[in-house]
Amino acid sequence: MLVTLVEKFLLVAMALQAALTFFVLVRMGQERVPRVMRGEIPMRDIAVDREAYPLKARLLSNNFDNQFQLPVLFYVVVILAITAGGANWAEVALAYFFVALRYFHTAIHTGTNNVMQRFQVYVAGFGVLALLWLVVLLRLLLSGAA
Repeated sequence: MLVTLVEKFLLVAMALQAALTFFVLVRMGQERVPRVMRGEIPMRDIAVDREAYPLKARLLSNNFDNQFQLPVLFYVVVILAITAGGANWAEVALAYFFVALRYFHTAIHTGTNNVMQRFQVYVAGFGVLALLWLVVLLRLLLSGAA
């Protein structure tokens, strides 16, 4: 199977999104594991919920969970765009814009956690993702139409 340049760019966008998820996971581990290992947080206090962790660890944990919400729909549409063939540069641009917004969302969520700003970036990401879905679906539904 020959992978086109456009498809390669889409694969890199997916890899960048996955890298963000891995990064947040590692940071979360760096915040959590040492505290448990030092005995600062008893295992029984974290067996069911995250409340025993300090704020930074909870923010990272919440953000990690968030990487399995909109990004899952992103992975699906990118895989659909690639496997169906005929992906285009508009789809690439939307994919990279979505990923950039996810990085920005993570920076806010795990940094200042300004909820209004975080929400605005989340909604923007949702809009870009919805537009990406629309572009891919229209391309596939209209392909071959006379």
